[in-house]
Amino acid sequence: MSPRPLLKTVSRLVLGLCLGAGVFVARADEPAATQSAPAQSPAAEQASALTPQVLYQFLLAEIAGARGNLELASQGYLDLARKTQDARIAHRAAEIALYARRVPDALEAARLWNKLEPDNLQAVQMLAGLLAGGMGQLDELEPQLARILAKSPEGPAGLLMALNGTLQRYPDKAEVRRSVDRLTEPYLKLPEANFARAHAAFNAGDADAALASLDAALVRKSDWEPAALLKAQLQQQQGRTKDAIAFLAAFRSKQPQSVDIQHAYARLLAADRQYDAARVEFDKLVTLAPDNGEIGYTRALLLLQAGDANAAEAEFKRLLVLGKPDPDTVRMQIAQIQEEQKRIPEAILSYRAITGGAQRNSAWIRAALLQARGGDLAGARSELARLRAAEPKEANTFLLAEAQILRELDRAAEAYALLDAAIRKQPDQTELIYDRALLAERLGKYDEMERDLRRLIKLKPDEAQSYNALGYSFADRNIRLAEANTLIRKALELAPDDAFILDSMGWVLYRSGNLESAYEHLKRAFEVRPDPEIAAHIGEVLWMMGRQDDARKTWQDALAAHPQNEELAKVIKRFTP
Repeated sequence: MSPRPLLKTVSRLVLGLCLGAGVFVARADEPAATQSAPAQSPAAEQASALTPQVLYQFLLAEIAGARGNLELASQGYLDLARKTQDARIAHRAAEIALYARRVPDALEAARLWNKLEPDNLQAVQMLAGLLAGGMGQLDELEPQLARILAKSPEGPAGLLMALNGTLQRYPDKAEVRRSVDRLTEPYLKLPEANFARAHAAFNAGDADAALASLDAALVRKSDWEPAALLKAQLQQQQGRTKDAIAFLAAFRSKQPQSVDIQHAYARLLAADRQYDAARVEFDKLVTLAPDNGEIGYTRALLLLQAGDANAAEAEFKRLLVLGKPDPDTVRMQIAQIQEEQKRIPEAILSYRAITGGAQRNSAWIRAALLQARGGDLAGARSELARLRAAEPKEANTFLLAEAQILRELDRAAEAYALLDAAIRKQPDQTELIYDRALLAERLGKYDEMERDLRRLIKLKPDEAQSYNALGYSFADRNIRLAEANTLIRKALELAPDDAFILDSMGWVLYRSGNLESAYEHLKRAFEVRPDPEIAAHIGEVLWMMGRQDDARKTWQDALAAHPQNEELAKVIKRFTP
């Protein structure tokens, strides 16, 4: 609504009110004795408030709207609606208030419009929309919805399907359910009414009642997809996945060409770990809906799960041509397959083809790491330097990545120098300081490590990692164990479920001779995150507890899952040379 059309509309409205109601407007130069007016009809009585003062307010509202001051225009129209009690002005006041984002004013105007024209469906719909937006109580909205359901020219079915969406802003789901039950009572012969009840019951936490209502809907329309899909979803959420599979397996015969039904059935099979059967269904689905990216992507993941990486890559490449789902997500999958198959040049190109989204930086960093591992460290560093220059907001992300690559390639001194130079320019950049501290420890610069970590504790006293890193360093070197215990307990208070902090707590307890408590902490850490270095610690504690067979089994299982882990291999070699 631009100001100029608003001006024209207001002018037409003023003229229509004056002429339509037969209102007599006195001229300032005409004596009052000569003025006359037609007999007052009901319409004229309604508009009798259109005095010169009222018309002056119209002009003020006109000018405000023409100048783009919608707030003043809205206030003017609402005041006029109150004074004149004219439905047309109330309607206009509601519209302008909405456009001006003055929702309380729009609600007042809509209520007035409804009062003046109780049979106007447009007025009812506007009021219901405002109330459904959370501007009123449910007991005020419910009768408006009942009127819309009763008066809709298209019939109630579509409105019944939208009913729960209309009421979604109301937090008391039990009360919403009761309202839906009352609203649907006249329409229970329609499957849509039973569906609405099912949806409301589910939102209120009564899944059994929801399923009963869906069964009632399916009695009235046995081949109705929405009810079948929701029923299978509810059964799965109740932990009855096999019942949902059996239900959809039977229902498919009623809708053999339905992509949605077939897709839901295939997803249920995958959720039930019936991967072979799921792949068969997804193969069929790709034929039924070759342009559906979600179906193709799930099929590719199932092929990967089955170990058929080549077929999965072919499907991902088909999706890349299709352009859905998100191409960068697909490129990431292709790159990971290529890397797993040692096709490193192809993987680097695929990673670098990712240009947007949350995965972009990690993909580019991965490409640089592969380039460095392949012997071209200088090229990888040059690429990361280029990215820092091209993406200044992400410069530290790429700087840290370069330091990590140097660290992985046993060039910790160069990584330390890189971060040290950066920190001189950014002395309070905590991520850089933390990584420099870890490198200082690796280089044996323990005083510098402690200095950096204590500075981080001052800069960010509510972050657990600095307490943990310093405490673990003391424990690992078997020094200052009481202080290490205090630091790690503080870290554990800040992050009680962090696997690595639990591991640190177990390690300091082990160093202090408390083997049983150490083992409990380490076991809990491994349950949270089955990391090979945590397994190495568990094995060492078990060995010192005299449970050598359990220690060997722990190490062997971890080594089978992580055959390249150097720390695990060192521990095993130390105890079982």
